[in-house]
Amino acid sequence: MSKRLSQHFPVELSIVIPLLNEAESLPELTRWINRVLSQHGLTYEVILIDDGSTDNSWEVIEELAADDLHLRGIRFNRNYGKSAALNVGFRETTGRVVCTMDADLQDSPEELPDLYRMITQEGFDLVSGWKKKRFDPLSKTIPTKLFNGVTRWISGIKLHDFNCGLKAYDSRVVKSVEVYGEMHRYIPVIAKWAGFRKIGEKVVQHQERKYGTTKFGLERFVYGFLDLMSITFVSRFRRRPMHFFGTLGTLSFLVGMLITLWLVAEKVWLAAHNLRARDVTAQPLFFLALVAVIVGVQLFLAGFLAEMVQLSGAHRNDYLVREKLNLK
Repeated sequence: MSKRLSQHFPVELSIVIPLLNEAESLPELTRWINRVLSQHGLTYEVILIDDGSTDNSWEVIEELAADDLHLRGIRFNRNYGKSAALNVGFRETTGRVVCTMDADLQDSPEELPDLYRMITQEGFDLVSGWKKKRFDPLSKTIPTKLFNGVTRWISGIKLHDFNCGLKAYDSRVVKSVEVYGEMHRYIPVIAKWAGFRKIGEKVVQHQERKYGTTKFGLERFVYGFLDLMSITFVSRFRRRPMHFFGTLGTLSFLVGMLITLWLVAEKVWLAAHNLRARDVTAQPLFFLALVAVIVGVQLFLAGFLAEMVQLSGAHRNDYLVREKLNLK
């Protein structure tokens, strides 16, 4: 085992489970996790994040934690969303490997040992589950396929199922990324832009929902697309916004100026040859050129202001260090 893997961690595996109104499934889920990980001899902790449940989920968590030393609980004052729950849970993990899964029993704990092995022995930074055979209605599976296809194309990450809640991470990944908004489905994208590029995939078992109803609607795909645009932009241009706005602004300004010069030159040439010519300002193309010049100047100024904000930010020089050798 490498020195990197031999570093001390209180437990080998941390399992982060966000939940909303899943009181019925929690006892069965925690027993299942305990049985599987005990059989494989893994030390572990389970962190349950109650994301503002309105049923008795928290009371169930309290009862389970009283009898299970592996279990830890976090309760939000209101519903903040899955991304917030994962972000808070990630900060509390102490394991060498961190796994996430849903609380509705559709993710199987039987997959956890193999996911742990893929991180520790095969050297993956992140392993995402792929629910190749799903037990969801077409109203959910068809938009999911479309969503995954677009995300693969934009991110360049060859995963079949970005939405799968069953994932495993090297602990450095979850300690290095921040998840907010609805970004939980894009953690592989965030991790890639943070420099964690060894991303794998594992076919996992998907089970029919046993208790309760799904908490997600079709609107999540609309929000998901907007979030993808946001995370792609922020990841690429957060530290150099002028490269984005300045480039677009310069191109727009140059196009407007070239059109204006063409119109002026055409007017002069026609006048020199005693030909009839319209006034430059009487041509619609002139006003399009004027708009392009104004937009170009505005984009350039936006890039300049964004650079000033970036330079004054508290995290402008935060860089992720993967490992250190012989340093105090």
